[in-house]
Amino acid sequence: MIDIHMHTIYSDGDKTVEEILKMCEARKLEYISITDHNTCKQYEDEALKNNQIFSGKIIKGTELYAVFQNKSIEILAYNINPTIINEWCEKYYSEDKLKEQQEICQNRLFDICDKQGLIYDKSKIRKPKKASEYVESLIYEEIMTHKENHKILGEFTESLGIFYRKGLANPESSYFMNHIEFRPKYKEVINMIHKAGGKAFLAHPFEYKFKDTIGFINDLRKEDELDGIECFHPSSADDNKKDILVEYARKNNLYISGGSDYHGSPKPDIEIGIGKGNLNISKEIIEEWL
Repeated sequence: MIDIHMHTIYSDGDKTVEEILKMCEARKLEYISITDHNTCKQYEDEALKNNQIFSGKIIKGTELYAVFQNKSIEILAYNINPTIINEWCEKYYSEDKLKEQQEICQNRLFDICDKQGLIYDKSKIRKPKKASEYVESLIYEEIMTHKENHKILGEFTESLGIFYRKGLANPESSYFMNHIEFRPKYKEVINMIHKAGGKAFLAHPFEYKFKDTIGFINDLRKEDELDGIECFHPSSADDNKKDILVEYARKNNLYISGGSDYHGSPKPDIEIGIGKGNLNISKEIIEEWL
């Protein structure tokens, strides 16, 4: 069993690298990758540099934001040179830039909440503990405590993920925050991953809630070719979505990847290796491209 999509405190997860390695060892995973957002600093962590915890194989990876057709997506990169990735990420995601983006996003979301008539108490919203933390989740926690907001929010009350994907990151929504101005173009991200010696995979295609997921992937590939698709993910575990992605990948000579997208308490229903309990990824799918 493998899990090559997970996050630590180096981005928006709440577990240390050491804790993650211990959890992966306890699950007896054969391959793992710690794919923190927009950084490879996790691979400079002492627990990874001098790994004495995890007995399986570690693939160096990261998950990078990209923009295509005015939409924000994520690209998983594997077998990359971490130094090249980190140098490039400073262009968009340095500590100072992340703090600046946090403030802009916070003010934008407050404006959106006001326009939608949502109730919130600024004094009860926790301040971010680090520059990579998402203020959207902190504000969402507060607005959800007010029952009056639930009628206004509708399906957005179901989860932060739906609020983000269908609202904040959706150009057609009145909740759209326009994160894309902070993020690099898809083509630049793909070129940089290849420059770093890695392979580029579209992360969790069904997570974005697009009207035509396969059509979007086709358009994406016309812009710049992907190496693969993350077919195995909690968002594709039901309704034959995994099979749709696997079939597409096979027909188009694309590699396949998969992982739980573990974050810890920010996504409490997700566990390493098994996702929501129905994820069991064979190592054979990645041994084709390692």
